[in-house]
Amino acid sequence: MTVSPELYKQALARWATGVTIVTARSGDRVHGMTVSAFTEVSLDPPLVLVCADRSSNTLPLVREGGVFAVNVLARDQEALSNRFASKKEEWTRFEGLETDTGTTGAPLLRGAVANLDCRVADMHEHGDHVVLVGAVEEVRTADHDPLLYFRGAYGGIA
Repeated sequence: MTVSPELYKQALARWATGVTIVTARSGDRVHGMTVSAFTEVSLDPPLVLVCADRSSNTLPLVREGGVFAVNVLARDQEALSNRFASKKEEWTRFEGLETDTGTTGAPLLRGAVANLDCRVADMHEHGDHVVLVGAVEEVRTADHDPLLYFRGAYGGIA
């Protein structure tokens, strides 16, 4: 039996996830994308996993620069998630946005629940995505409620 993309997406929509923005830098160029496919891999050494669509404009910068940051969004950052998810005016995502620079040089978004600054440890191409494994070099945390995504809608912890 073949699973249709529609049925597969419907099933995955029933998995509540946090919302992240993955940011990258290569030289003077920065880019970022909203990502829900993120998880921890290892505590020792600290490794994380992110799945990036092959067609994203952020992925080439990750490949070139060899670094990325995972910014776990706070409940009040829904508009930021939408900004980095939209393909409209994609190259203006960082305009007017205050960021910090991580140890690797990747942009860290202010106001996030957590920032994990990573150097690419490995990449695996599967299907229409690239699995990025990042070696975490810096962590920042803040005491905010997280932004959640479930059944195609944003929410928070009740």
